[in-house]
Amino acid sequence: MAETSYFTQEGLDKIRAELNHLKKVERPSVTVQIADARDKGDLSENAEYDAAKEAQGLLELRIAQMEEIVAYARVIDETKIDNSKVLILSKVKVKNLGNKVEMEYTLVSEEEADLAQKKISISSPIGKGILGKAVGDVTEIKVPAGLLKFEIINISR
Repeated sequence: MAETSYFTQEGLDKIRAELNHLKKVERPSVTVQIADARDKGDLSENAEYDAAKEAQGLLELRIAQMEEIVAYARVIDETKIDNSKVLILSKVKVKNLGNKVEMEYTLVSEEEADLAQKKISISSPIGKGILGKAVGDVTEIKVPAGLLKFEIINISR
């Protein structure tokens, strides 16, 4: 059984739109490719047919994965987030105590993570390390580059 994933309404809508595109646009396209390749004769030596069938298999796998994500998705009401500690959808300002650099991240589910938008996954090393912490707390986080110390400066929505 799949795990429940928590999303913003915007994030869940984005996943639903992608799923709809895969079902309504990509799936029919692959079906046409298979039919065209089948019409070209002997299937035992038809590389085009094999490639189309493989593409269909990968597409159906992706659709099934996304349907499972949507089925177990829960939307979080951002107005009810407790700002006294770091939770999913919290916007957190942290200070790296090693180099004194301050960074701000929003903690999101894995599916919504996007470092360019400063959205990090709650299952990432930094996300796990700051989850549940309060303003003023210092936490040590093991990352691939070594051990980092972060101080929680601010928590907001």
